[in-house]
Amino acid sequence: MVIDRTRTTRSRAGWAARLLARCAVVAAITAVAVLLFALGGGGLLVVVAGILGLVVCAAGIWWLVARRGLARLLGAFVAIAAPAGVLVFYARSGLWLIALISSLSWATAVACGRTALHRARAPRSQRPVRARPPRRAVLIMNPKSGGGKVGRFDLVKRAERLGARVILLDPSAPADVGGLAREAVEDGADLLGVAGGDGTQALVAAVAAEHGLPFLVISAGTRNHFAMDLGLDRADPARCLDALTEGEEIRVDLGDVSGRPFVNTVSFGVYADIVQRPEYRDDKTGTALKLMPDLLAKEGARRLDARADGTRLADQQALLISNNPYASPDELSGGGRRPVLDDGELGVIGIRVANAAQAAQLALWGSQAPGLTVTTARRVEVTAGGPQSPDTGGGQEAHIPVAVDGEALWLRTPVVCSVRPRALRVLLPRDRPGAPPPAPPVDWRKLLALACGPVRGQGA
Repeated sequence: MVIDRTRTTRSRAGWAARLLARCAVVAAITAVAVLLFALGGGGLLVVVAGILGLVVCAAGIWWLVARRGLARLLGAFVAIAAPAGVLVFYARSGLWLIALISSLSWATAVACGRTALHRARAPRSQRPVRARPPRRAVLIMNPKSGGGKVGRFDLVKRAERLGARVILLDPSAPADVGGLAREAVEDGADLLGVAGGDGTQALVAAVAAEHGLPFLVISAGTRNHFAMDLGLDRADPARCLDALTEGEEIRVDLGDVSGRPFVNTVSFGVYADIVQRPEYRDDKTGTALKLMPDLLAKEGARRLDARADGTRLADQQALLISNNPYASPDELSGGGRRPVLDDGELGVIGIRVANAAQAAQLALWGSQAPGLTVTTARRVEVTAGGPQSPDTGGGQEAHIPVAVDGEALWLRTPVVCSVRPRALRVLLPRDRPGAPPPAPPVDWRKLLALACGPVRGQGA
């Protein structure tokens, strides 16, 4: 009976995916047909005006972030005026209805297409194993993390009531978090956990992985990307403590950058340079706008060279290495997710945009643009030219700025990133919101195959 129900559920999911794929194809054909049938009435003008507006807007954004003074003001004006001018043109020329129908049809096609591919994709998640409650759990908590979530949710008392020992960090003094975790292991801890940001999570996770102990993530950080991908409740970190009594275990990969662990991402280039500045924490936007002209367009600005397995990336302005790839680079700024955490691969995203024309290419082609590289690898080696760190003293060993899970560091080149497959045991509460797999980017060949092909019980 269980098998029959499972097959029925998969069959329904297959039919729903096929129906959505057909809706996506029909909507895409409608979007194109509206423009073709309106050629005599301005369909071509709608397309040309839309593309021109997008190109000019992208150029304006480039001037805004890569220039100063009058050029920056001009860029801001152009970035706003270009889409506004297109809308005015559509309205005054009487083409607004054609543009509206075509745009809505295309948006429907993309939405249905992503949902169809998401439903058709066979689930790729490991089955959790029921875990025994720990007897000597040790939890390290940062009271400043997440704007004071440790105190706001009374995490210390709640954890102690469940039998855990809590090590509360002193915000006024830097602490060796990894050292504290090792001392806890020496004292007999059978579980390590952290209530703090992703950078702190990674340091303790490495100790847990080294000693084969389960690791508990308490979502008390600011963004909690790791907790989000684990399916934990980010709104109420106290729910993570339920794993101490009713828990289950999974295994996930652990990233390594030149001997330092990371659970989410390692950033090189523009972002890594910006987060080095002390004022960034209090004024992120202002600091970025102040520094980006020198980092993007100034002659002699630092550029990165990398080798991702057999793929060479040259003269990159920014590199993002993630512990397992994100579903789509388009979603990184909007809280994108990683579909799985145990694939044993690094996600690699490289960006190279040197002028307004290349910025326009990126706006038009997205992930297919020549200035954007999206790949995966098991090992990435990063080198760079440009100025050395202040502490090298002009020596032979160059250091470059690196942001590891949001923490600003200087690391000696070459910087090597790798992944330790399924190295980390993670203890999760049984009752948790879960992380729905992110919808994949639209692949029209797969959509057509799904729309026209037979429905299979396992999904497409």
